[in-house]
Amino acid sequence: MIKNWLILLLPLLLRLEVTGQQQIIDSIEKELKTSIPDSVRALSMMRIAINYEGIDTAKAAKAYKDVIAFAVNKKLYLLAGRSYDNQSVLFINRGLYAMARASLDSAMYYLDNSHHPDALFRKSSVYTGLANVARYENDYKKSIEYQLINAGILEKMDRPAQLLNCYLNISNFYKEMKEFPKQEEYARKALSIAGKTGRKEHYFKSYMFIVFALTMQNEYEKARPFLDSSKTYYSESESYEVLVAYHLIAGLLYMNLNLLDSAKETFIKSLSIAERFKAVFSTHQSRMQLGRVLTMQKKFGEAERLLLSVLDDVKATKEASQLNIVHDYLSRLYEESGNYQSALKFHKEFKAISDSISSEQNKQYASGLEVKYETEKKESRIIQLEAEQKIQQLSMRQKNILNYILIGGAVTLLIISLLSYRAYRQKQKLQQQRIADLEKEKLLAATEAVLKGEEQERTRLAKDLHDGLGGMLSGIKYSFQTMKGNLVMTPENHQAFERSMDMLDSSIKEMRRVAHNMMPEALVKFGLNTALKDFCNDINRSGALQVSYQSIGMENAVIEQTTAITIYRIVQELINNTMKHAAAKSAIVQVSRTNDAIISITVEDDGRGFDPVIVQEAKGIGWSNIHSRVRYLKGKVDVRSEAGKGTSVFIELNG
Repeated sequence: MIKNWLILLLPLLLRLEVTGQQQIIDSIEKELKTSIPDSVRALSMMRIAINYEGIDTAKAAKAYKDVIAFAVNKKLYLLAGRSYDNQSVLFINRGLYAMARASLDSAMYYLDNSHHPDALFRKSSVYTGLANVARYENDYKKSIEYQLINAGILEKMDRPAQLLNCYLNISNFYKEMKEFPKQEEYARKALSIAGKTGRKEHYFKSYMFIVFALTMQNEYEKARPFLDSSKTYYSESESYEVLVAYHLIAGLLYMNLNLLDSAKETFIKSLSIAERFKAVFSTHQSRMQLGRVLTMQKKFGEAERLLLSVLDDVKATKEASQLNIVHDYLSRLYEESGNYQSALKFHKEFKAISDSISSEQNKQYASGLEVKYETEKKESRIIQLEAEQKIQQLSMRQKNILNYILIGGAVTLLIISLLSYRAYRQKQKLQQQRIADLEKEKLLAATEAVLKGEEQERTRLAKDLHDGLGGMLSGIKYSFQTMKGNLVMTPENHQAFERSMDMLDSSIKEMRRVAHNMMPEALVKFGLNTALKDFCNDINRSGALQVSYQSIGMENAVIEQTTAITIYRIVQELINNTMKHAAAKSAIVQVSRTNDAIISITVEDDGRGFDPVIVQEAKGIGWSNIHSRVRYLKGKVDVRSEAGKGTSVFIELNG
């Protein structure tokens, strides 16, 4: 019965929104017809495959095949690994688990051969996929092994949100293995992570999983305070399916605690939400559980009217799982109210529908009802009372066992339904996140291409200025000096000649300064630290600003040239902004590098200051360039400034 109910529930939860996906695909395909870098092209091809997943799996499969072939051919191993990883999602959704595992193995191969800094995090996604495949193949032990490897990666990378979900998945896997103490252990680990993130939805999920684990251990009293805690983080902004599931779970816990008024109130709340969102399945669930509470409260007339009404509605839907439940609840209602003929009738119908509750206990239960009915018809009142007393004892014993089985089963089913919906929502979020990540990486790849092109053009212009125009100007100066010795000039002409020579010297110096700014020779020859020190010294010699340069851990640091050029341009832009706008007398530039290759840049001045919000909204070219370069290096910027108190800019980069 539980499996059938879950199968019935899943289609109601798994609703894909595909509106607009074809337009997105068309837009990307137009982009692919233009000239773009290989890495951007591979990302765009992957986006097409992901978007096709929701509307045409055959086209999605072909799109994955195309992007994998392209990425491998171009030796873009990170993107090849990511494409294989994403392809496995397509196979999993189609139930092709062997193909999904092969795709994930290929993903791991290419990620192992990639030197990209994101490769380790992408391996985390692969281990999650392998865990899911093992789970669908009912190998929960293997699934847990993969998730534990994944947890180690996420701990190392300090990804608390992903680590929390990993722990919750492990908790659920232990539940499937009926290792309920371990299920509780990992739910509590998730709660510990929630304490670090401080996010309400993390607390809500963690507390609910602990309630689930304790309920599976029949620790109802222990589960109650955790249910109260989850209530603290209850939010109406959650989806209605999650809210209905929450109230149903709470109501069932209250039923086990014999808090029938609380259970009734909670089921009424779930019914209200389900009806507001016109959720037929959830409405039936809520009304059935409410009918059961009324039966336990001995309000048999009210319970009968409600359950018979539910029965009519469920018959119209032909949902076998819910027909099972409502027939069982009606059978128990009539049995407890003394109408044994009706109890027997509904119990037989319940048995005819159900193939999951066919134990010897239920056979004895039905036999007891049948004997009771026949005795009521044929024997005298005394014999009837004796038979009823014996059957009542058996009935009470069977009823308690059946209550335990069905209520426990209902709790399990509802939690599984919640987890299935959560898994679906998480899958949808992951798909959207995959698309968002691709968009972000596409932007970063485009930024990288622009910055590299810009620096290449700067280098070319600097070389042309220095070797071409610089050589010409030096040649002209030499010619003029030679001419000077062969000419007879009046004092006025001599003075004019000297002024011209001075102007020529100034032009040569200015040309060299421009060439130096376009591509500092010290940066190429001696590295970032020396180049920044020379830059600050040049500013000091100009008298425009007094700059103090400090470096920590930079003397022998090996920094990739593109990164070094980008950092140099960031500092250069910040100091130029200070000279143009701050009216500052002095500034401090501090650059440090830690053992884990994190580079920190601090630029402070004693100028007039400004409102950072206004500057961000103004979107000036200077600040835009700074933020583009910081994003390219996957860093973050913190700007602090007040009018009359100067400005402090702190930047942290992954060097």
